Amino acid sequence: MAIFGDKKESKKGGKSTTAPRIRHARAAKLAAGKAHEVVRAPWFSEKAFIGTEKGVYVFAVPPRATKAEIAGAIKEIYQVFPRAVRITALPAKRKALRTRRGSGVQSARRKAYVYLNPGDTIQLG
Repeated sequence: MAIFGDKKESKKGGKSTTAPRIRHARAAKLAAGKAHEVVRAPWFSEKAFIGTEKGVYVFAVPPRATKAEIAGAIKEIYQVFPRAVRITALPAKRKALRTRRGSGVQSARRKAYVYLNPGDTIQLG
């Protein structure tokens, strides 16, 4: 056991059975019809599908969306409250076009990982 560890053993010799801490994100109240602008679409990839088994859903979001707005939009659209929201930005990439034009640029994107409480699910279209 580490000096500063938060897992304490009881006097009976077993480990404590306290429930894990769950972080709650603050949900922002959105204007009518703005929820679908904040959460644009589900992110369909192999990695995203693997995460759905663990209660993590991925969505495409606009560059200026905040975590609170995303949490509020998820609550409004899917009627579930996320326990955490994480955001990542994907940079623009150069891609070969295999034509005379040579190469193009794939635009920068942003996605949000939405963590749900155990037992909650979202039906993706």
